Amino acid sequence: MKPFFSVVISIYNKEKFIVQTLESVLAQTFTDFEIIIVNDGSTDNSLKLIQNFQDARLTIIDQQNSGASVARNNGMAAAKGVFIALLDGDDIWDPDFLKYIHEATVVHPDKCVFTTALAHLYDGKIIPVTYSFKSDADTLVLDYFKSSQQHTILSGSTAVFKKEILKTTGVFDRQIASGQDTDFWIRIGLHYPIVFINKVLVFYVYNRESLSNTTTNLSLKPKFDKYYDEENTNKYLKLFLDRNRFSLAILSKLNDDTASYNYYRNALSKKNLSLKHQILIDAPKWLLKMLLKIKSASGKKAYHVAS
Repeated sequence: MKPFFSVVISIYNKEKFIVQTLESVLAQTFTDFEIIIVNDGSTDNSLKLIQNFQDARLTIIDQQNSGASVARNNGMAAAKGVFIALLDGDDIWDPDFLKYIHEATVVHPDKCVFTTALAHLYDGKIIPVTYSFKSDADTLVLDYFKSSQQHTILSGSTAVFKKEILKTTGVFDRQIASGQDTDFWIRIGLHYPIVFINKVLVFYVYNRESLSNTTTNLSLKPKFDKYYDEENTNKYLKLFLDRNRFSLAILSKLNDDTASYNYYRNALSKKNLSLKHQILIDAPKWLLKMLLKIKSASGKKAYHVAS
């Protein structure tokens, strides 16, 4: 008999976090699930740590390092469940995460994509994410782009979807080495409404290195060119993409990548940015670095990209 959920976790050098991540899955109050962990060629003790767990629901796929997209795609291909629940190897689920998702699938049997509110864990503090909508409702059915203007409602640890939608959306793009999540969420958002459970049930674990490190190869990031036709007819997609382009333009400037900065700067409509962002996008690098230090000290990412 098929499990209801297939929990897919891809890991690369997550020895500091994977034990607490896996324990949070095994502690779920809804128990009809399998776990598929794809070890993407870790060079630390990640593989040994997960091999210490003895649970019949756990399957480990050990592969040569091929990147997060390939690892997730291999995990999803092996999934036997009706629904796939993604989880990053350093994040934590509330014990009732799958329970709430399952209840939502019963209430919304015609819907295919589900998610919950998210909080950041930083130095022992829980910082709930601020979304671009406010509601006291327990559950909402949302347009992905309209509701993700401030922070994406889908993430690599909150997204749960019917496996069958992959026939429509496709899988993670292996040609995108960084930011592949955003590209995947866009394809989901173009086809499906999102059932949002308005309760923090997932915790994103931040560390100081991830907050302050802005060094990145911008050529590995998505360019969003393939959505040109869609963004011309979907104003909320256009807004969503322009705010991501803003973040990528800022990262480009911080990395002294003038070509990438000019690309993202010219691709966006400045009118779609807040007044603050309109000023920042043309600000000098020294000012951006100073603001980055201030934001990092407070436990916030300075320039947020959707994924």
